[in-house]
Amino acid sequence: MRKWFLAPLLSLSFLFGGEATGADPAKIVLVAGGKSHGWGAHEFNAGCLLMQAHLREALGDKVDVAVHRDGWPEAPDAFEGADAVVLFMDGGGGHPINKHLDQVKAAVDKGCGLMCMHYAVEVPVGRSGKALMEWIGGYYESGWSINPHWVADSKLNRDHPATRGVEDFAVKDEWYYNMRFREGKRGVTSILEAVPDEEARSGSTSWPRGPKKHIVDAAGRSEVLCWSVEREDGGRGVGFTGAHFHANFADDGFRKLVLNTVAWTAGIEVPEGGLTTHRPTEEELDANQDFPEKNPRKK
Repeated sequence: MRKWFLAPLLSLSFLFGGEATGADPAKIVLVAGGKSHGWGAHEFNAGCLLMQAHLREALGDKVDVAVHRDGWPEAPDAFEGADAVVLFMDGGGGHPINKHLDQVKAAVDKGCGLMCMHYAVEVPVGRSGKALMEWIGGYYESGWSINPHWVADSKLNRDHPATRGVEDFAVKDEWYYNMRFREGKRGVTSILEAVPDEEARSGSTSWPRGPKKHIVDAAGRSEVLCWSVEREDGGRGVGFTGAHFHANFADDGFRKLVLNTVAWTAGIEVPEGGLTTHRPTEEELDANQDFPEKNPRKK
């Protein structure tokens, strides 16, 4: 984690003509799960590598970003000194975190932030569910939450630093909602919401298929798609339910929101205009994907 220089060191730096930076770079660890869906979906490796490149583009030497590909990192000290760990991987009963809760807890107990993206917000009820409830404020609970494909017309919490500079967007994704949050949503702050349409509540595109009465009965309600908590230990937690489709990183609002949120999780001050990076080209989006493209684009 970043270590702040003491006043005597600042004085020495001044005497010898050096420039005190004030802090080491924020260390962010991105963990990409193994192969999952076909081309263009659940592209964890490609997504983490793209986020790494764009965090470096936006923040330069203010950040040290590591990517662990194809599953859980083998090194037991992979999270040592991390300001934030971002998990982008398949979840549920096969979620790698289920076997590594103690390793994550060791990092969290030192104030490390934790962000779970898309399927990584889903864990089984029990020990894993209680852990995510504590660390990020909530999780996807099978049978309670729902995972339809739908266009979310963004409703951004403009008071949250993660939304700085983010343009409103309308993106089709597998946006999960109806999370199992802490009782009364204690300490949970919404970052992104949207109102699911009738089809998104019907369960026609969800797995398992719906309808679910408690989802249908909540028609018209705005649902939380990205949220944050600030833990008592000083660390931060975030759940982001989108990013099923890799191509969504080409949407400027979507991409900036993700990058801002990763930075916020690491304790980085998000600038007023947010983290600004170039829009990825088709070639950049295609790079590092786990599967060959089924239907090549017409050039």
